[in-house]
Amino acid sequence: MTYQSPISPGISWYEAQDVERPAYPALDGDRDCDVAIVGGGFTGLSAAAHLAKAGTRVVLVEAHRFGDGASGRNGGQMGTGQRSWPEEHEEALGLERAKALFHLAEEAKRHLLDFAQDNGIAIGYRAGQISAVHKKRYIDEYRAHADIMAERFDYPHITFMDRDEAAERIGSSFYHAAIRDTATGHIDPLQLVIGTAKVASENGAEMFENTPATGIDRDGGKVRITTERGAITAERAFVAVNGYGDENFEPVSASHVMPIRSFIGAIKPLKGDAARTVIPGGESIDDSRFMVRYFRKFGDNQLLFGGREAYTADSPVNITSHIRRQIVEIYPELTDIEFTHAWGGSVGITMTREPFVREVMPGVTAAGGFSGHGVMLSNFTGKLYAEAVTGNRDRLKFVRELKIPAFPGGRTFRKPMLTLALTWYSMLDRI
Repeated sequence: MTYQSPISPGISWYEAQDVERPAYPALDGDRDCDVAIVGGGFTGLSAAAHLAKAGTRVVLVEAHRFGDGASGRNGGQMGTGQRSWPEEHEEALGLERAKALFHLAEEAKRHLLDFAQDNGIAIGYRAGQISAVHKKRYIDEYRAHADIMAERFDYPHITFMDRDEAAERIGSSFYHAAIRDTATGHIDPLQLVIGTAKVASENGAEMFENTPATGIDRDGGKVRITTERGAITAERAFVAVNGYGDENFEPVSASHVMPIRSFIGAIKPLKGDAARTVIPGGESIDDSRFMVRYFRKFGDNQLLFGGREAYTADSPVNITSHIRRQIVEIYPELTDIEFTHAWGGSVGITMTREPFVREVMPGVTAAGGFSGHGVMLSNFTGKLYAEAVTGNRDRLKFVRELKIPAFPGGRTFRKPMLTLALTWYSMLDRI
């Protein structure tokens, strides 16, 4: 049967819950401050919270509502390490540098959980993540990864699972094997957005929603950011717009961070056998595709399933048709599922899948491109920026020194070339 969902395609499952989400005013008038922040997602909000706590005068502007980009609408999976595996960093950068990047990411994980607990933010953390193998030829690579993490990176929390154990823990025989990580998990991302904004505001940061930044330049040795109804003059600025950057506003990060569309559907609560067999341990799942599928149970035993199949338009006509096909491929018994919500958004990626952090003009730092690994890394990058500004230490250099090339093709051909590349990788995923 073909199910035509009556839902609104833009409302996420998180937004539809009965949550207290304070509204912040739009900027009206000029402001002077120490640090101006553009972007009210995880990165910008975290920077604002930590800077404000340190006594820095902060003004933050967001074009829409806080978290309305990737931060408040993503799959909620935290992951472990950077986007690339530590052994890949070891091969490219050497063991010492690979360990430094991994330990930084582990601190990011601890920081997120500690920050939420210390500030009373109910992020609904659930432990466990499974990374599933969709092609037989990846089995040995995943098995070796579990061993390498324990032996060379002192991370004994990943175990390899053969096909039978993977099938039992995922509730599907679709995958050939998997690894299970017991020292990470998944959260409600919108609650983290709301809570972080509250911390920043309560510590004195001036926070403005529905305030698009229209220009940024240097003026008299300071940074000047213009908006429709006021300008911000600051000693320095932090551009944290990730996959929602505008080449006309700040072209350097826009040439290094490219948005791709990702879509998530939430189905009605699972009942009967499906409720017991689909991910019985409550872990989040991602798989070995280049265009990753990611899913988990959350809320009242609901399945939240994310993937990406449409490359030629910002949003497909019917989001649920794409997601339904992917769900049924893994869980054939869920053919007659009904969706409650379906939504899409942009994920900021880089050529290397590593974060882009760089001074893009004097006094202006930009950050983004977390490549689907941003729940913990983007938050921590905001904290690291705050550390660097307040002079505590400069651990942001570990990320800033990563060599991130610009996407080829210039303004005219960059997006068509990316579309072609993603279509190619999607085809390889299916072969």
